[in-house]
Amino acid sequence: MTQKHDFDLQDFLPYLLNQAAEECGLEFQKVYKQRYGMLRTEWRVLFHLGRYGDMTAKDICDRARVHKTKVSRAVSALQSRGFLKRVQLEQDRRHERLSLTPAGVSAYSDLQAVAADYDTRLTANFSAEEQRNLRDALRLLARL
Repeated sequence: MTQKHDFDLQDFLPYLLNQAAEECGLEFQKVYKQRYGMLRTEWRVLFHLGRYGDMTAKDICDRARVHKTKVSRAVSALQSRGFLKRVQLEQDRRHERLSLTPAGVSAYSDLQAVAADYDTRLTANFSAEEQRNLRDALRLLARL
């Protein structure tokens, strides 16, 4: 029996957002992967440390909304490549303060410039008002 379905996946907002995020991220992904051998969570950890300074893995999980297992793997990979260092916290030895090494700062600076340029290219077809509206709408949705 054939059922008529009025639901259109192609117009379902979570689907559209996911498709847009994947498509938008592909070109930038090529850059951090080719230049530094990083995966998505690794560059996100790098960017959080570069932007906000020393943090714990839990801080990054909370800010980036990434599962602790993924952050832990990313931290280990970045440390093994010399991009970050760990220092155990005196008050709670279960946690570590993470910070970028000089190589991590250099990678962050390089990728930050690429990201800014890429962001400009992604939004080039939008007016300044459309860009503001898009970013505001996405920020509202991200608070859910």
